Amino acid sequence: MIEVTDLKKSYGPVEALRGVSFAIAPGQIVGLLGPNGAGKTTIIKILTGYLQPDAGTVIVDGLDVLTHTREVQARLGYLPENAPLYPELSVQAYLKMMADLRQIPEAEQRARLSEAIFSTGLADQLTRPIGQLSKGFRQRVGLAQALLHKPKLLILDEPTVGLDPTQIVEIRRLIRRLAEHSTILFSTHILSEVEALCDRVVILMNGLVKADARLAELEVTADAVLVLAGKAEGVERSLRSLSGVRGIEPARTSDGFPSYRVLGMGDVDLCPAIYDLARQGNWPLRELRRDVRTLETVFNQLATTA
Repeated sequence: MIEVTDLKKSYGPVEALRGVSFAIAPGQIVGLLGPNGAGKTTIIKILTGYLQPDAGTVIVDGLDVLTHTREVQARLGYLPENAPLYPELSVQAYLKMMADLRQIPEAEQRARLSEAIFSTGLADQLTRPIGQLSKGFRQRVGLAQALLHKPKLLILDEPTVGLDPTQIVEIRRLIRRLAEHSTILFSTHILSEVEALCDRVVILMNGLVKADARLAELEVTADAVLVLAGKAEGVERSLRSLSGVRGIEPARTSDGFPSYRVLGMGDVDLCPAIYDLARQGNWPLRELRRDVRTLETVFNQLATTA
């Protein structure tokens, strides 16, 4: 659905994008994650045809954004960080205006409007002026206008910024429902948003892609955690003898059980070999698992090397 190749963009002496490349398949929910100033909004503006890159190519649904801008814009729905709403218009009048601007035929407008309204939970707000709505409902109106033409690709820029916890949960649920019919790319600097919604994340820092993987791939490590129910002889020595082990970090759990973090190399899962050692040595095994990192840990590690 999206193919970005060696994308570059500068604002005077500031390099916002320094050769960004990634691809997104149809049907995925992908989070574009990064700190403020990482280049997320610049990428989105280029994807949506509002900004031209200095170099590189962007293909959306088989079309080059630079040479087929209008055709690409017709195929995507876009909710910028600050939704383009008219506070004096009612929800119904605004969505009707957007349907006209999208050139949706009159014969189809009733069905399209109804679908967008009920998908976003706006049925009870239609006659209210947009300016009188809460931030959460204004976000819903912005999403509704982005959905009217049944886009193949939905691009959301910080869709939950400024919302309260209840509103955030509601918008998350809505995004999951929308993913049944559209590919979704959304940018955020909020780690919990990505963990709650995405199967895959593209992490951007200083205008470069620092990671591009499924969340499960990012979070898994080569390390293993071993917890024993009591003392055992020669545990550390035996663990160090295993192939692929680069170190041992002994500790104790909060309830006093001896614990070991076995540091691994590469992608090898050490757990089967550790289990064999435990069985041979008759260790009182309480817990054995492959260690995982939180997305926050991954993000901080990348930030320190950026």
